[in-house]
Amino acid sequence: MVQPRKSRRVPTSALADTFVARRHQLRLTQSDLALLAGVGRSTVQSLEGGKESVQLDSATAVADALGCALELVTKSGAVIPPLDLS
Repeated sequence: MVQPRKSRRVPTSALADTFVARRHQLRLTQSDLALLAGVGRSTVQSLEGGKESVQLDSATAVADALGCALELVTKSGAVIPPLDLS
């Protein structure tokens, strides 16, 4: 007899949980957010689902649409300022 595959729930990351909470705070659907960010709904689903591999430009676009910015932070908690390329 064939055994059904067990669905594995991928634990979400803090980033994914933050994106979901902010989207809910703004009362947006995943489709609304995707439209505002200029990405596909599947991209929003991947980000919110904690997918390990996403395009940085897509994550940045979604963060921007949520009124947020992505920052580099050291493991000790220090924020790394953006490089001044001018």
